[in-house]
Parts: sequence; structure tokens; C-alpha cells
Amino acid sequence: MGNTVDLMDGTAAELASSAVLVNGLVKRYGDMVALDYLDLDVHEGEIFGLLGPNGSGKSTAINCILALLTYDAGSVRVLGDAMTPTSYALKRRIGVVPQNVAVFNELSVEQNIDYFCSLYVKEKPRRKVFVEEALDFVGLREFRRFRPGKLSGGLLRRLNIACGIAHQPDLIIFDEPTVAVDPQSRNAILEGIQRLNAAGTTVIYTSHYMEEVEQICDRILIMDHGRQIALGTAQELKDMISIGEQISVGTLDLSERALDDVRQLAAVIDAHYDGKELVVRCGRGEHNLIDVLGLLEREHATIGHIASRAPTLNDVFLEITGKGLRD
Repeated sequence: MGNTVDLMDGTAAELASSAVLVNGLVKRYGDMVALDYLDLDVHEGEIFGLLGPNGSGKSTAINCILALLTYDAGSVRVLGDAMTPTSYALKRRIGVVPQNVAVFNELSVEQNIDYFCSLYVKEKPRRKVFVEEALDFVGLREFRRFRPGKLSGGLLRRLNIACGIAHQPDLIIFDEPTVAVDPQSRNAILEGIQRLNAAGTTVIYTSHYMEEVEQICDRILIMDHGRQIALGTAQELKDMISIGEQISVGTLDLSERALDDVRQLAAVIDAHYDGKELVVRCGRGEHNLIDVLGLLEREHATIGHIASRAPTLNDVFLEITGKGLRD
């Protein structure tokens, strides 16, 4: 009996700490399996990165979580409750910022935000406060009378965000919110997401910009072929792969023999030389840079710039999912 009680307590604790809990989710389109017994656990109060190549199942998973798609097997719980197509009270606690800007060109910035907020908040006085707070949050107060067609790409993205968060949801899903915006707008959007999270909002964040995910996400799930293939913090994911560091050395006279010798070093995974720069990918080791430079000096190669960097999340993504192009 003691074990049974412990198991029940553990399950209750898991439900209490999970903003989104997906177990064994299966979604088929005929013979094609879009989700293959996917498990996913987003903790309350975190920024959770959901990554995967095109066609990996990310969008299908999100649509199933939101009960916009039916699925063949598994379960979905959001904010502690089972999610169904008719879970209207639960859906009011969720915000979605889609990749494609979804606003009405006939309405002003303020009217757009008010309209989308009205889908969740019926009381006009309360909604007016929410709209004003959303305008301030995304920095669009001075553009409130503008129509979307008059906004720059970055401002339009910020309007898209305001429409998705104006009702002040507990969970927000951001689907590539920084596509095709300038660095200043991207920085403003990322800082805004972090402020929302600091105020207690749970965030699911999808993006193909690995540096963004590494910058803001607490944990990251990489999926492919409808399955989870890696999960952890950015550093934990980096520790899973073979690359320990990448060394770049500027040199104009590296011989083929010297390049072959570099490739034979114990920690070297691969090495490439384009006539100007030697790029060496190494496994984990304490003396990789010393070993490479020592060999170049023995070969009397001239050495210009030298750089060494730790693996990035992009390295992780490519090693885990492969480098082949996806549709």
C-alpha cells in the first residue's frame, strides 16, 4: 500500500507542476505517422523551447495540445485539466502568437488588440485596461491609431504579439515570432517574452534561430519524425554530442600532408582547409588547440588569426537531426 500511495502522490505532484503534460500522443494521416507516441512535459513558469526540422511534428503537436486537431492515442492535460475541443474556460487561459501575422488590416492597432482580447474578456472596462497594458508592453502606444499596413515588419510582429497576450493568459505559445525582423525588433521581442515569463507566464517557444532558443529557454526539446529525441538545458544538450570545440586558424600555406596530419590527431573529428582558413572540429579534450597549433608550427605553416569556440545549440541540432534538407 505504501508504494501505491507514493505513486499517487508523485502523479499528483507531476500534474501540479506541469503546465502542459502530453503522454503517448499519436497522430496519423493515413499511413503517415505525424506524432509517434510523443511525450512532453512543460513545467509551470518556464520558457520551454520546442525545436525540430520542418516536418518533424512541431505544428501537429501544438495543434493537438490546443485541441485544434484530434489524435489517435494518448492524452493532453493543460494547466492541470484535460484539454478537449469544448474546454472553453481552459482555452481562455492560453494565448497563441502564430508565425504568420494574423490581424485585420481594416482595424487600427488598438482595435485589433481590443477585438482579440474580446474573444476572452467580455467586460469592456476590464478589457480596456488590458488593451492599454498590451499597448504599453509591446511599445505601440504611439501607433495605436495606425492600421497594420502602415507598420514596419518589426512593429507588425509586435502587434501580432499584443493580440495574442492582451487577455493576460497563463500559458503562451510563440510560434517563430521573430521571423524576418531586424535585430532591434528581435531583441525587443525576446526581452518582452522574458518579462512575461518573469511575471509568471509559462511560455512554449518554437524557432529556427538557435541563438534565440539558447538565450531565453530554460529547457529545450528536440523532436524529429514525431518523436522526442533529446531534452535538457542548452548545456545538457551540448554535452550529448561528440563535438567539444571548433578551432579556426588563418593560414595561407597549409600543405596537404599537414592537413592529413591534423586529421590524424586523436581528438579531431574532421578538418577542412579552403586555402585561407583551417577549420578543425574536435571531440572533448583539454589540449586540442595546443595540439593543432603545435603540429602547424612543426610543419612551418604561417599562422594568422586563431579562434576556438565551444559547441553551439546549432551544432547540437545538426548532429542530432542531420544536415539533409527538409521540405
